[in-house]
Amino acid sequence: MLNIDSLNQGIVIDHIKAGSSMKIYDLLNLAQMDCCVAVIKNAKSSKYGKKDIIKIEGVIDIDLDILGFIDPNITVNLIDDGKIIKKTKLVLPHVLKNVIKCKNPRCITSIEEEIDQVFQLCDGRYRCTYCEQEYQE
Repeated sequence: MLNIDSLNQGIVIDHIKAGSSMKIYDLLNLAQMDCCVAVIKNAKSSKYGKKDIIKIEGVIDIDLDILGFIDPNITVNLIDDGKIIKKTKLVLPHVLKNVIKCKNPRCITSIEEEIDQVFQLCDGRYRCTYCEQEYQE
């Protein structure tokens, strides 16, 4: 059995859908952070069968909207003095800014590089604010 030490201070991103942790690692730019990060893939879970976990040592600011977009079932635990002091359950964000890109070649965001990529949640789907193109994975 793999043993990863507990955190004294930091963030634990838990209940990540198995196989999604590296996408989160990239979107949160964790490689550029000057902190210790542990990525645990395919950990056993009684609720999900398998799950991924990311442990980040130290206090950093992370974008909860990115996490909510990837998987709203993710739980974010803030750790201080070795104990969970705050547990955050995520939801789908209503607005996503610069997380996904519009694929419509006629959209203003495809022509003008400086314009933010903004998507709004409408009827359970994300649509570009400028051209209303529906986001497709």
